[in-house]
Amino acid sequence: MFHIEDLIVYGSNGVCKITDIGYPEGLRDSEKKRYYTLNPLYTTEVIYAPVDTKVFMRPVLTRQEALDLISQIPQIEEDSTDPRDRKQVMNRYQASLRSHDCRDLVQLIKTVYLKNQSAMERKRVPGQVDQYFLKRAEDLLYGEFAIALGIARDNVQPFIKDTMESMLCLQQKEA
Repeated sequence: MFHIEDLIVYGSNGVCKITDIGYPEGLRDSEKKRYYTLNPLYTTEVIYAPVDTKVFMRPVLTRQEALDLISQIPQIEEDSTDPRDRKQVMNRYQASLRSHDCRDLVQLIKTVYLKNQSAMERKRVPGQVDQYFLKRAEDLLYGEFAIALGIARDNVQPFIKDTMESMLCLQQKEA
């Protein structure tokens, strides 16, 4: 069970703060069930989730877990799903989002980024489906990294880039 003030990842809503646990007024069955009152950090809505909900919930990554994952980004390979099979690609993207695994989100982001580069080299417009899933994956991943690293969400992508460049320089010096 989580506690008031805990930061969690809740379903597809991303990072939420638990602001209350109890029996909210006006909710059906609220006298029988306890609810988490969740405030998503990047939207203005309020979510009431039963304590025993089947919706995915987990604690936000720690700073060290986020840094470890960032250091592994170069080794995470893009998805090898045949890009011509749109249904299979879409199913794979949806599975990545539903897994709630930051490593899967990194893979999705890398996959779409490389597809976008390839499309631009061929003077084509990147696909709308790819862009939709890229945006969702970035919102979820960067939102969680921002909290774990204690930085603004807008600074996550530059932080990752700087960290990876520093790692590359360090590897070159050691070689």
